Amino acid sequence: MAKDTWSKANGILESFKKFPLFKLLYRLSWAPKAYHFFLGLAGVVIYRFPGRRIKVIGVTGTKGKTTTVELINSILEAAGKKTALLSSLRVKIGEKSEKNAFGNSMPGRFFVQSFLSQATKEKCEYAIIEVTSQGVMLSRHRFINWRIAVLTNLAPEHIEAHGSFENYRAAKLKFLEAAARSGARAFLNKDSESYEFFSKNLPEDKVYPFSKMTLEGLQIKNPNLNSDFYRENMAVAYEVSKKLGIPELVIKKALENFRGVPGRFEFVQKEPFAVVVDYAHTPDSLEAIYKAVRPEVLSGKPGGKLICVLGSAGGGRDKWKRPAMGKIAAEYCDAVILTDEDPYDENPDEILEQIKYGIDETKNRKVKPENIFKILDRRKALEKAIGLAGSGDAVIATGKGSEMSIHIAKGKTIPWNEKETAKEILSSR
Repeated sequence: MAKDTWSKANGILESFKKFPLFKLLYRLSWAPKAYHFFLGLAGVVIYRFPGRRIKVIGVTGTKGKTTTVELINSILEAAGKKTALLSSLRVKIGEKSEKNAFGNSMPGRFFVQSFLSQATKEKCEYAIIEVTSQGVMLSRHRFINWRIAVLTNLAPEHIEAHGSFENYRAAKLKFLEAAARSGARAFLNKDSESYEFFSKNLPEDKVYPFSKMTLEGLQIKNPNLNSDFYRENMAVAYEVSKKLGIPELVIKKALENFRGVPGRFEFVQKEPFAVVVDYAHTPDSLEAIYKAVRPEVLSGKPGGKLICVLGSAGGGRDKWKRPAMGKIAAEYCDAVILTDEDPYDENPDEILEQIKYGIDETKNRKVKPENIFKILDRRKALEKAIGLAGSGDAVIATGKGSEMSIHIAKGKTIPWNEKETAKEILSSR
């Protein structure tokens, strides 16, 4: 997928960064923005403005981006359209699909333009791209003629990277404004508290509201999507597809045939007790998945326990959310096993203590002190959680989803597969 060309360009740019003059200039306050802007401009010139030769759909938001991208892609494919897709999960061009091994949804150094160029060469009609706030900060959304822009929802995230929630929100708006200038319709979630802010700051004729209520009466029968957890993703995929002229019967059939996204609300097993892995890594998404996975919700019968495997990323990322996630776990879980997620160079024990502080400070918490465990080794944490489970219970492991490694100190990684590890533990019981 043009990765070799991209790798060569990336190597050249990395060599420039070693020069003392470059390091000196990069310290100037305006220099990083200018550097990334001109990288974006150079990329679009090198690849001859590929974003003008293909219909590009951008999906941004705090949660649900990957699922929404995959839902839209499934509907377009069901309608006989040839598509390309770039998300945190995979890079797909036509029939060829590879796992995204870059560690971020919008790789830099010309990659987005390279991806679009390759998609046009393969005669794809649509490209669906997961747009991140950090990608916008680095000008990776620029010089693309967006046809449709989607904002799934908004909640605090990447606060350290952006400096404040307002800056994070502004980055999302920056993408929507750029898309609107290129003629795109902005699909905004009317159920979200952020709807008013974005709708007021965008041209009225470019705003297209959607709501979970869109799905009322459609009667989509799909056990993979029957939870409220997916409703806003399904709603916007439905609305976008209608706007693109896809017949309703095709949309409905595609949604009914959708098999879910690896690592997103993914069942390892359902009986005699459920085991679920999910990527949830913010308080908002954590509460949503806990609500969806509660035993009484899954089975319709009260009495089962919710057993939660929980961690939080290190590397100075969003430290504020750790006690907040602990509070949510305290309110929903019958047992909590605190474990490593991606500690990077932070002290793993301190990360878990910050989560536990949120648990300890929660009044009227559901989890009892004797059912809170701290096990840094993630495999052993999963073993403990599964060992505690009985018939009718649910085990939910969050934070890793389909990621293939755990990031530890000094830039090292440990190979990891949450689903396969859980399957191995279950088979050895």
